Amino acid sequence: MMNFGTNAHCGSHTSKENIPTSSKIDASQVQRAKQRTVLGVLSDNEQRGRSLSKGRQFSKHSSVSDSSQHTFLGCPSSSSYDVYVEEACEVVLAASGEEVVSDSYYLHTGTAALQNEDVRLLLELSSSSCQDASMQSEPDESLMSEEVLCVSEYAKDIHRHLRDSEMKFRPLPGYLEKHPEITHGMRVILVDWLVEVVREYKLRSETLHLAVNYLDRFLSCTAYVKRGKLQLVGTAALLIASKYEEIFPPELNDFVYITDSTYTKKQLVRMEHVFLRVLAFKMAAPTTNQFLRLFMSIHSVCANTENLALFLAELSLLEIEPFLQYTPSIVAAGAYSLATYTVNKSLWPDSLYAFTGYTMAEIVPCLTDLHQLYISAESRPQQAIREKYKSSKYCRVSWISPPTVLPFL
Repeated sequence: MMNFGTNAHCGSHTSKENIPTSSKIDASQVQRAKQRTVLGVLSDNEQRGRSLSKGRQFSKHSSVSDSSQHTFLGCPSSSSYDVYVEEACEVVLAASGEEVVSDSYYLHTGTAALQNEDVRLLLELSSSSCQDASMQSEPDESLMSEEVLCVSEYAKDIHRHLRDSEMKFRPLPGYLEKHPEITHGMRVILVDWLVEVVREYKLRSETLHLAVNYLDRFLSCTAYVKRGKLQLVGTAALLIASKYEEIFPPELNDFVYITDSTYTKKQLVRMEHVFLRVLAFKMAAPTTNQFLRLFMSIHSVCANTENLALFLAELSLLEIEPFLQYTPSIVAAGAYSLATYTVNKSLWPDSLYAFTGYTMAEIVPCLTDLHQLYISAESRPQQAIREKYKSSKYCRVSWISPPTVLPFL
């Protein structure tokens, strides 16, 4: 991925991370110096005779040593549909391969049936098996900006709202069991690629966290997503997150371009439509990044500690296990504590204990897992996050060595 330069100052988290549309580089007019990563090719694209050039290969970060990850990218699917969603809207696939929609579906939803193209992505929607709490009927309240998070008068109310909301927007930790063609390693590669895209287009860190939340919730609510569609799902998640969070989100053509035109605009818009319906338009998800910003507004830290905590929080996005077991607020507390211990040999301040109610005993399990992830970060095949935090904008905190042991172990 091409890396754009930045003039942002070290430790400033209020500066804009995205750039206006007028200053973006036109993707169709510029020859990129480095090959972009293409995670998969759609089977229906292949049926139309579209193929990638013979010389096109994955970038180095997509070469994973795990044998389970060697065969997943770009493999054609023999299935006539790519996403199977478990829900009792009674859309079924007949033996002949034609979609059959029962009348009860219209009576239940009061809306027209999905278009045939959507049915190929979304065969069944279901309240019984879809355990994403965002499908509940609570109003979708918009979350506050970073500037408002720092207003002390509202801090307690904001924290209470975020803590209540995070339980409603949690993905299922074991959702990959419902997707036989997708492995843990494939998701790691996808998230690593999303980090590169966010960095290339100078998007905000919150956009990345939101996109990963949307990705995990979508996969929690669906089943049998094909390996060739995984990048399409991830791209749609980032498209929606950038529309939600950015002042100047990238254009639709940009999202087509970053996949080397593996997917068309029509396919991306169609996936966005399905994505929003699966998540029931519940997009205001609390993230680890939001909690971390709030904690640092309550008990300020130095620039090195702040950026190291943000680095650790982004590292946690790579792993489903064990980090989906923890709420975003606990992950934020663990990242804060590990960063302060690494830089200042302190842990969880009394002010944050009083503010959150979290004790060190509650934080230690997540803190321990973050510490192991921090230690292994340098040797992982995927290095996009470490490369991002080697920048002076983030005080080059990914060069900081992790502590060899923690005081409570």
